[in-house]
Amino acid sequence: MVEVSPNSSPPVCRLLDYGKYRYEQSKKERETSKRTKTPLVREIRVSPRIGDHDLTSKVNLVKRLLAGGDKVKVTVFFRGREANHPERGKELVRNLLGQLEGVATVEKPVVEQRKLYLLFSPLKQSVDKIEKKVVVQEVTDAQN
Repeated sequence: MVEVSPNSSPPVCRLLDYGKYRYEQSKKERETSKRTKTPLVREIRVSPRIGDHDLTSKVNLVKRLLAGGDKVKVTVFFRGREANHPERGKELVRNLLGQLEGVATVEKPVVEQRKLYLLFSPLKQSVDKIEKKVVVQEVTDAQN
């Protein structure tokens, strides 16, 4: 016996199979979990010695991931003597921020001894714009 509405006068109760009730509840939970999309945190690793073209392709990858609604963690890692010149990494980060200015926001920059992390999260308005831009590019590429 299950009490359906305890606040009514008199309280309403119903007889039902508890196993079936649990199955129905788990089915509802699965349906709601399918609809909700949890943003993934994707990581992209970059060296301070990266070339301009490689950096441009990484920025395009970051934009594509952000358009998908994921968060992106950009890691600038320093090897060997590169750690003695953190200004190169900071210059790279400034360049990266300049290219992703209207697309993402930086949630938390973290500086460690040999690594520098930036966590980018997508802007809602930019996700819509980027998706439209990608669709338009795909259509024009298909026509050519």
